[in-house]
Amino acid sequence: MTAPLEAALRSGAQALGLELQGAQVAQLLDFMALLQKWNKVYNLTSVRDPQDMLTHHLLDSLAAVVPLQRHLAQTCANGAAGMAPSPFGAESRGSSPASAELDGLKGCGVLPPAPRLGWGPAAPEAGALPGSAAGPGQQETAPLARLLDVGSGGGLPGVVFAICCPNLDVSCVDTVAKKAAFIQQAAATLKLPNLHGIHARVESLAGPFEVVSCRAFAALADFTAWSRPALAPGAVWLAMKGKHPAEEIAALPASVEVFHVEPLQVPGLQADRCIVWMRPRG
Repeated sequence: MTAPLEAALRSGAQALGLELQGAQVAQLLDFMALLQKWNKVYNLTSVRDPQDMLTHHLLDSLAAVVPLQRHLAQTCANGAAGMAPSPFGAESRGSSPASAELDGLKGCGVLPPAPRLGWGPAAPEAGALPGSAAGPGQQETAPLARLLDVGSGGGLPGVVFAICCPNLDVSCVDTVAKKAAFIQQAAATLKLPNLHGIHARVESLAGPFEVVSCRAFAALADFTAWSRPALAPGAVWLAMKGKHPAEEIAALPASVEVFHVEPLQVPGLQADRCIVWMRPRG
């Protein structure tokens, strides 16, 4: 069963424009195995079939990695140049602009090490979060940025982001203790020093995080209101949605700006997907 799943994962990643390293492929498959193993105990997902898990969870989450990497790389470049972050050349409110290509960005998780540029603090020490210590032979480096994945549940897309983006410090927050505990277990098992599980309400978190993400979590108005205190200066929201959420966008307060709605194509999944990129206005 593993060989067909690995082949499908590699094929899907290639279709998404990702060049996954062998270790990342192994971690993604091991993560899916953890989901299957602990699903009955933790009630992590209603999806049970391994092939469906691959398309509906792994590839669905991987579809957001290139846009995330593009944003991080552009923000890093703008920060180094003393410019305001602007990950997209033409801002839009619901249009489908051409995707930007980044020089030197070849797939997922292979951005070159970059200076911290004064962004948020480094990840907590290993003693503060089980599973956050670097594994044997791994070198701990300062994160390029910090991401908070809200309502992460079984770690989607947070764990996938942590696997694919080693310079990104990822915290997955959930109000269900056993789901946060699962993230901690995944961090330890997969040897991901940049992954942390947090049992809390997002409203209680002060951050700062450069990106706050969610996947099928809540209405955009609620998501942005609850997570706003966690935003760092210049931070953005990354909300993964199904079809274009026109009504949710219309319901947002004037203090939230939607600067891009980015359609996603998920290999093997015949369904609408998009990312709604937002930031505080003013």
